[in-house]
Amino acid sequence: MPADDMAATAADANNNPMVGGAAMFADRNIVENAVNSADHTTLVAAVQAAGLVETLSGPGPFTVFAPTNAAFDALPAGTVDTLLLEENRDALTNVLTSHLVAGKVTAADLVSMANASSDGFHHFATVSGAALSAQVSPSGNVYIYDESGNAYMVSIADVNQSNGVIHVVDGVLLPR
Repeated sequence: MPADDMAATAADANNNPMVGGAAMFADRNIVENAVNSADHTTLVAAVQAAGLVETLSGPGPFTVFAPTNAAFDALPAGTVDTLLLEENRDALTNVLTSHLVAGKVTAADLVSMANASSDGFHHFATVSGAALSAQVSPSGNVYIYDESGNAYMVSIADVNQSNGVIHVVDGVLLPR
């Protein structure tokens, strides 16, 4: 069996979607999987620059709303390069931990909590203390709102990891 077929079969066996052209394995941690996604090289570089590799390799569980390279590219010119500078490590850490929630929250959990709320939003806090909200659109897509009111769609949900779950989002969630 070709390597690509084996990788796809392994991902299917884990009930995990492919992310960034790579199989995501439920028995690997967040960092071990993220480094294989071609769509998350900027996120991986940022996690390394912020010194969060050890944390995201730890037992968790964590829920990560993982922006794609395209999401980072959509930020104003120079933003990522500026955040990656050593002197801006605290700001970078704040941005990254605004995508990180303690505990494992599946897409079904987000949908259930949003649908059960009086305003149609599930409001929750990230590890950084930033406020996020989840809403289900009429078409059934889950959107995550940051503190500035920006809404980004969860484009790939429930990528299970040994220490939590990743949901790929199409934007960078920014704290105030």
